[in-house]
Amino acid sequence: MSEAYDLAVVGAGVHGGTVALLCARAGLRTVLLERGSLFREASGVNAGTLTMQMTRVALIPYALRAHAMWAGARRWLGHDVGVVVCDGLSLAFTEAEEELLAFRAGKRRDAGAPIDLVSPARAAEVEPGLGPGVRLAGHCRVDGYANAYLTGLAYAAALREAGVAIRENAPVTAVEPSDAGYALATAAGETIRARRLVLAGGVWLEPMLAWFGLHVPIRVLINQLAVTERLGPVMRTVVGIASGLLSLKQYPHGTVVIGGGWQGRGDRVRGAVELVPESLVGNLRLACHAIPALRAARLARAWAGLEAETADALPIAGPIPGCPEAYAIGSVHSGYTSGPYIAALLADRILEREPALPLFPLDRLLPEAAVPA
Repeated sequence: MSEAYDLAVVGAGVHGGTVALLCARAGLRTVLLERGSLFREASGVNAGTLTMQMTRVALIPYALRAHAMWAGARRWLGHDVGVVVCDGLSLAFTEAEEELLAFRAGKRRDAGAPIDLVSPARAAEVEPGLGPGVRLAGHCRVDGYANAYLTGLAYAAALREAGVAIRENAPVTAVEPSDAGYALATAAGETIRARRLVLAGGVWLEPMLAWFGLHVPIRVLINQLAVTERLGPVMRTVVGIASGLLSLKQYPHGTVVIGGGWQGRGDRVRGAVELVPESLVGNLRLACHAIPALRAARLARAWAGLEAETADALPIAGPIPGCPEAYAIGSVHSGYTSGPYIAALLADRILEREPALPLFPLDRLLPEAAVPA
């Protein structure tokens, strides 16, 4: 069986889903292929944090625009994604954390993030649930979180409304150039032909790019998360710490999601296969130290999800060298916040519109000899 499209997107997370949606709305006949279910890999199992304080400095201009997209999702996506916009705090409990926080907050502020360094007393006014021992805090007025599950449902509905052909549980096993663009082979034996191609596979971008003879190492992180049972109000902000080992927020229905990048076990092939109890306990202790009311909470569930990271922790977003009308996007540390906007920029590039901000070329990650002429 063979079908022809204007655009084939491989990978149905925030990056791939946004590119597919915007290109389909612009008139391209688009197919979106996903190895599993829509938005159930990294984009579906993360904590949904939308923050400037964990965003790389170079991404701040992108993250600010993306935050506005998240906040206005009902308007442009057409569906609710459970976004809560609130204040965010990054805490320093030690002298070393204080120095790190002051340095990082200054760099992010210089890049445009509205982050102020505040005293412990001011931090307690912003978040009355804070525990003792805070030496300094970074306060950002542009923060919040999305519900990753609702986001997946919203994107699925929007994609179908835009006429995107969706292929779930359809791993792509090979891509080859063809006279009309690219031929994609799936594990089910289907051949899909498309004039343009976007690889948006996250941690799987490394083997995907190998289809074109390119070796781009992608680090795979196995991030552990936990969620409590429903509680009465214990916090009203997003709380982290300067070291980056904590991310806390309480959802409107009362559960508290606890993350921060504590590592579990797994890999690209097997996925996240095992939690590390010592890391889970450490994460929970840190959470209870920041918000003491959590000591009375019961843990409902813990899980781990994959996160992809390039060598410089910045995105891949741009053309694949030597491959006409083929692009790659994704693999950025803490990329959920900035994802929709970076994907919108790539969609502009595909649609031959000038992106408002620069993309992130793939060739910067390749040895000079590996870049096709």
